[in-house]
Amino acid sequence: MQLSMLLLVQAASTFAVSLHRGKHHSPRPSIVTYPHHPTVPNQPSPPRTRVCYVESHNDSVTDDSPYILSALHACNNGGHVIFDASTKYTIGTALDMTFLRSIDIDIQGYIQFTNDTDYWQAHSFKQIFQNATTFFELGGEDVNVYGGGTLDGNGQVWYDLYAQDIYTLRPILFGTVGLHAGTISNLNLIYSPQYYNWVANSSNVIFSDISITGFSSSNNTAKNTDGWDTYRSDGITIQNSVVNNGDDCVSFKPNSTNMLVQNMHCNGSHGISVGSLGQYAWETDYVRNIHVYNVSMSNATDGARIKVWPGAPSELSADLQGGGGKGAVTNITYDTFFVRNVDYAIEITQCYGQKNTTLCKQNPSALTISDVYFRHFQGTSSKKYLPLVGNLVCSSPDVCSDIYASDINVVSPNGTDLFTCFNIDQSTVDVNCTDLDLGYN
Repeated sequence: MQLSMLLLVQAASTFAVSLHRGKHHSPRPSIVTYPHHPTVPNQPSPPRTRVCYVESHNDSVTDDSPYILSALHACNNGGHVIFDASTKYTIGTALDMTFLRSIDIDIQGYIQFTNDTDYWQAHSFKQIFQNATTFFELGGEDVNVYGGGTLDGNGQVWYDLYAQDIYTLRPILFGTVGLHAGTISNLNLIYSPQYYNWVANSSNVIFSDISITGFSSSNNTAKNTDGWDTYRSDGITIQNSVVNNGDDCVSFKPNSTNMLVQNMHCNGSHGISVGSLGQYAWETDYVRNIHVYNVSMSNATDGARIKVWPGAPSELSADLQGGGGKGAVTNITYDTFFVRNVDYAIEITQCYGQKNTTLCKQNPSALTISDVYFRHFQGTSSKKYLPLVGNLVCSSPDVCSDIYASDINVVSPNGTDLFTCFNIDQSTVDVNCTDLDLGYN
């Protein structure tokens, strides 16, 4: 911690922790994972024995970060930190909160991050993958975050800035980094500059009852606003949440294993996605043991999607290129989807970022896909790819096997139900395949 920040924390310490008679703390939610359960059940946290209230300048301008850090340190190892319901908190400092142990963080109030884009681009936490950065890093062991409050990323200034400069480093609203055993629940996340949740190097964490929303009020679209992205993490559960955004509802990035997603409503998204994977030629990406159940997907580009880069360098956009990475996608289940106005109900592509079909065929993916199950899909597609409602396209039959689809009842507005099926075994997919090579959309 920088000396100046340390001094501010010390100066704030006498104000950050107090009894605050008349205020109350939220009871810790009892989170039930249903109907499916994580591979490793979470052990309940013991009771917390002290309470710390976070002070605030409450003026929407002055940085309250010193107060926040002071309360977290004072109530670490067995305490309960409260952001009061009647108070607004302003954060203008990148917060390293990876030291947390056995603590409850009760966010009842309203937290907003400042719109100082120069500061955040210089000081937000770099996350290695795809130029991702975060406002803060929350990690440690046995941490519960809840309370019904709101985190506001002040996204509009970022949407407008990114439209001018695509190399802008936009912070992720909620950075869960290095958290082992914890719950994050009953929160409202709004106006994130980029992804809403980044879950990295973490294990056995449950996200439940999260509301995500925030669209641009200008002509500049809020881009890359994924609901959740998981990375190098194991045993993450995401459930009972509503996501209104403009990119993946949930995305399993490299080395995501033993994931459970259930009871989700996604609107305006790019689907629940494995990937993208194979972007970096020097990396080996694995995604395995993923179970997605009971999803309502509306007004989206995809319902269930697996997206893999081809074997040769490709460019999706000036700030997003890749291809040639190795690895495997295996044991993926998408079960019970209700789709409405979705471009593709189901999509597999191993040509992500490559629009040239010929080049993709000549350079098939080095990353394999196997043991994938799609079952119990119903609803309607959009008109975008008429007469198609789905796309099952592998770059080579040698790197794509054991793809299964059953009880798929999705039709286009015109009543068609065609799938592009290419380089897969059509005997294992109970859909109406066309052999026409309609491209690697």
